[in-house]
Amino acid sequence: MPPVALVATVVRKRELTPTVFELSFEVEPKIEFKAGQFISLIVPGAGPHGRDLRRAYSIASSPDVRPLQLCIKRVEGGPGTTFLDRLQVGSHFQAMGPYGDFIAKTPPERGMCFVSTGTGIAPFRSMLFSRALTLAAPARPMISLFGSRDETELLYVDEMNSVHGHRFIAALSRADEAKAKSNNAYRGRVTDYLKTHEKDFPATDWDFYLCGSSAMIEEVKAILTGFGFDKKQIHQEVYYKVKD
Repeated sequence: MPPVALVATVVRKRELTPTVFELSFEVEPKIEFKAGQFISLIVPGAGPHGRDLRRAYSIASSPDVRPLQLCIKRVEGGPGTTFLDRLQVGSHFQAMGPYGDFIAKTPPERGMCFVSTGTGIAPFRSMLFSRALTLAAPARPMISLFGSRDETELLYVDEMNSVHGHRFIAALSRADEAKAKSNNAYRGRVTDYLKTHEKDFPATDWDFYLCGSSAMIEEVKAILTGFGFDKKQIHQEVYYKVKD
């Protein structure tokens, strides 16, 4: 459906990690969206000269359930996250949506690998719990490769592990060996994992979906190109750029 102006009402706020929270909300008018799409949230008065700002957030919940959910990392001084973090149950905010074409485009005979860092996991959670995706190819292999610094920033682990036919792999870049092992995680970055598991992802059988920092995405794209992947097999959603 085309984007429409939305009035959202917060119905729940849940802490996921020390730095990430989940916001659940209902919207009027009701909207339909595709897994992987986002909304553009209006941050009142946070721009130059008191103008409103807009910030984009992927919808973290499946198109098949309500309320809608966002997965939000607290960023010190960030106008969008600061505004959302101050909201309480019953609070209202304005948004536009749905937007975006970061949606599942892989034919049923091919596997899908979702690579994310931090809250970049949000669109993949939406996809994995979407009936449109799972019913279209119930036997399709799916893997999520999720990167964080340590075990305290793991997101949605139990949910991800509950999806039939899906394998969730956490890559912890700064955890020690014991912590990584106790969380059934790989010690290192998502890029390190891919470099050492090329044989698990033959280019003839897989498509990749990338969401997170621009640095991670560019490095993963370079790795996959080296593996023989065509650019049409690599789909991306950049969440933020690393500043110098």
